[in-house]
Amino acid sequence: MPDPLPEKNSSQSMWRQIGRYSNLGFVLPAAVVVGLVIGHLLDRWLNTSWITLAGLLVGCVAGFVALIRGVVRAGKDT
Repeated sequence: MPDPLPEKNSSQSMWRQIGRYSNLGFVLPAAVVVGLVIGHLLDRWLNTSWITLAGLLVGCVAGFVALIRGVVRAGKDT
């Protein structure tokens, strides 16, 4: 009679991989949106017009850094 535990572990492993890789798809857009919103709010507060662009760029850089870190971490786990 086969042991049901390996099937359960493989199912958990599959769901962990799905969660890890789906997270990578949300990191970049979320960072860009957060940077854009913070830049826009700072522009309105300080009555400027260039901080939105700076926030967008900082969000892009932060998103790419987080994406690369996640890909490297996922590569090491497999």
